[in-house]
Amino acid sequence: MSEDLKDLKLKVFVKEQVRKNLLRIGRKLVVDKGVDFLTARKLSEASNTSIGTIYNQFATMDNFILEQNMQTLDELYDFLRIIVPDENPFLNLNRYVDAFSSFIINNPNLWRLLFQMHIDCAASSLPFIYVKKIKRIQRFFDIQIKKMFDDMDVPTRRLSSQVLEMTLFALSGFLAANSWDNLRQVNKHNICKLLLSTFLAGLNSLKKVK
Repeated sequence: MSEDLKDLKLKVFVKEQVRKNLLRIGRKLVVDKGVDFLTARKLSEASNTSIGTIYNQFATMDNFILEQNMQTLDELYDFLRIIVPDENPFLNLNRYVDAFSSFIINNPNLWRLLFQMHIDCAASSLPFIYVKKIKRIQRFFDIQIKKMFDDMDVPTRRLSSQVLEMTLFALSGFLAANSWDNLRQVNKHNICKLLLSTFLAGLNSLKKVK
């Protein structure tokens, strides 16, 4: 192996280690300090890295945040994946919804970062790899809804699944918000389950009408 090739591989390795370190430290900043603390200056101070190096690695802080959010989606997927599906799709949906809400409640700052990105940007601007990560999470719910309402026409069932997923995501912003902490009489875990029960009751009524 030539010396030039060795130097190139070493530079690539060092750059990748710097990138991983910045992502790790940035994630800790969000978890410990909150979303507003994640700025190029704060990240630079915490990582003892120049702001120029940060932008050299990620080009923009939006790209940095995108990578953080993709990691959050990966962690949520892994959390849902450990659930072993039962033969009862109703039970499975409740388990997935409970796991979904638990993940958000236990990782509020990371979820706020993700939720805020969705509020700030148009869905059409999200990269394909990010959308793909969302879709594989949605598939957990789609499979169970199909089992419960297999006799429903496909367009209606797909639209119904999208309504549930969009509503759960909208509600997730409230689950991660600090304002809920003062409402001790409200059980955060049960809110998503209540939504699911209402949704399924509505679909059952629609099926009976047809």
